[in-house]
Amino acid sequence: MTPIIPATPRIGCAGWSLPRALWPAFPAEGSHLARYAQRFDAVEIDTSFYRPHRRETYERWAANTPEGFRFAVKLPKTVTHELRLVAAMPAFDEFLAQVAGLGDRLGCLVVQLPPSLAFDAPVVRRFLADVRTRHAGPVALEPRHRSWFLPEAESLLSRFQVGRVLADPVLFDEAAAPGGWPGLVYLRLHGSPRRYWSAYDDALLERLASRLRLAREEGAACWCILDNTAGGEAVGNAMTLARLLQNR
Repeated sequence: MTPIIPATPRIGCAGWSLPRALWPAFPAEGSHLARYAQRFDAVEIDTSFYRPHRRETYERWAANTPEGFRFAVKLPKTVTHELRLVAAMPAFDEFLAQVAGLGDRLGCLVVQLPPSLAFDAPVVRRFLADVRTRHAGPVALEPRHRSWFLPEAESLLSRFQVGRVLADPVLFDEAAAPGGWPGLVYLRLHGSPRRYWSAYDDALLERLASRLRLAREEGAACWCILDNTAGGEAVGNAMTLARLLQNR
């Protein structure tokens, strides 16, 4: 039997804004999203955290992308920061009905937690169980409280097949590697040392490419999202990382 080789890691940005200096690297015609999607196979929608988007909006975005392109979508702050995962399913169901407009372009749900939200096993177990009765696709969770980086939390995430995000800048030593379910590796790179602004140098991107190749060889589905968008650095960094992955 021929072994199944996982797909090449998905590389993209938080949003599809294209810095003018890099326009020549993209098709000249079409919307920013349509042009972006000719060079990348993934994007993370971060605006869904702040406000809802209509299902028709998601449908339009999906129609602007080629087959094989995937969207990661961040859960709304109502679920994560206001309700703090408790009694959150009505808000989650509303969100899920909206993102259903992406159809088969929906790639991953991203759950970013507030730094103050400590790990509470009963709360997390109920939330993830409720999520999994509604959504079978990839889910990546980004905790930012130190209590999450312990074996009990890792075990619970693995049980529900939820990957723990590796975010940069790294908050704690324990957070320096992705965790949770090993079948999904999701990286969110916000820029360092200046969050959202700093570019990553080629040496770091080469090390990152090596880490992604290793995760792929181990059978994981991999995502890497560049979020250093404030100065337009994300697109160039993502292009470099994609090239490094293709060269091996």
